[in-house]
Amino acid sequence: MKTNEQGSAAQALENVLHHDIPLTREMGMRVIDWQDRRLRLHLPLAPNINHKSTLFGGSLYCGAVLAGWGWLHLRLQEAGITDGHIVIQDGQISYPLPVRGDAIALCEAPDETLWDKFITTYQRRGRARLTLQTRITAQDDDADAVRFTGQFVLHR
Repeated sequence: MKTNEQGSAAQALENVLHHDIPLTREMGMRVIDWQDRRLRLHLPLAPNINHKSTLFGGSLYCGAVLAGWGWLHLRLQEAGITDGHIVIQDGQISYPLPVRGDAIALCEAPDETLWDKFITTYQRRGRARLTLQTRITAQDDDADAVRFTGQFVLHR
């Protein structure tokens, strides 16, 4: 996918998130970019601040889930699959570090063999599961403040 196509895909995803999941607007969530099958979302501190002046754990959870959901949404579009519905089925999260400023939620591609199996299963059965790893870092630091493993289901 070319750079301007990636930019338009990122903007389209942000529009979907803000329209279909209004909470993302209130959180101030923005899609930073979609490049090389890696999705990055921006989570600002101000609308998500808690009583400890850090990013609220619920907002971090939401950002981690949506990084995976958004990754899957964009990757399915690239694959030409538009007839499915994505839902989160299960998720495990850890919060090793507090986030004291804006954050970035990231999701990168799983192993290609897992992706191929996921697509084949969906095409054959109309339902498939994919486990995605996401992480959240402080905007000015690459250390993982949040680690999330989510099982996403695509169904017709």
